[in-house]
Amino acid sequence: MASDIENRQPTPLRQHLARLYDGRDTAAIRFQFALMVIDLAIIGFFLAGPYIRDRPSYLILDYAIAAWIAIEMLAQWGASRTTRGFLLRPMTWIDLFVLGTLLFPHLLFNFAFLRVARIWAVAQRPVFKLMLNRLGLKEQTDVVTAFLNLFVFLFLVTGFVYTFFFYAEDAGSGFIDALYFTVATVTTTGFGDITLPGTFGKLTSIVTMIIGISLFVRLAQAIVRPYKVTFPCPECGLQRHDADAVHCKACGHVLNIPDEGM
Repeated sequence: MASDIENRQPTPLRQHLARLYDGRDTAAIRFQFALMVIDLAIIGFFLAGPYIRDRPSYLILDYAIAAWIAIEMLAQWGASRTTRGFLLRPMTWIDLFVLGTLLFPHLLFNFAFLRVARIWAVAQRPVFKLMLNRLGLKEQTDVVTAFLNLFVFLFLVTGFVYTFFFYAEDAGSGFIDALYFTVATVTTTGFGDITLPGTFGKLTSIVTMIIGISLFVRLAQAIVRPYKVTFPCPECGLQRHDADAVHCKACGHVLNIPDEGM
């Protein structure tokens, strides 16, 4: 059936938005970097929430951020080729959830920390590698990506633990306790001086250990192993090769690896 769920007719505004969100030119990179800075500012608001939630300015900032997220979601919908594709994106539902918590701050917990997932989403795009290339970090792409994955996970878990277990405590010590617990759990140090109570707390600890140690090991591997580029061999399909490889190590096929900096 013909509806907005199918491919919509491109308009100048939609094309411009699509270039900003998915493009690789200078304007698109600056735009996407600005979005990351705004997301970090929203996370800062989440951290400052316990300090200012009794002040009149709290609701003003809260609803201003809610308005920004709503406008950005409309822009992302406009940049999407189909409504279906927009609705299938995990970040769409994360933003909707965060928006709900901001619209009803006295009824729901503040889950603004979930916005850190946007950094992970940006790191999965090709433009992220282009940004690293321009910063002279081409050979550290795997290390930076692994570090961001671990950072995002640490902050997501810290925010989750802080919201559900330490939100009623002093803002500074509560967040530090949540971060301390998360790092100790991910590294399997397990000092035991800070633990999460009840069955829900134990399940949270289990999930944190299983996923966290995997990301921690992946970061260590990315640091010690030599730099390789991702380029599928036309003959055998081997994905990873040395940056200056001429032949595939698996089958000996001649490779023509393009220069990512070009």
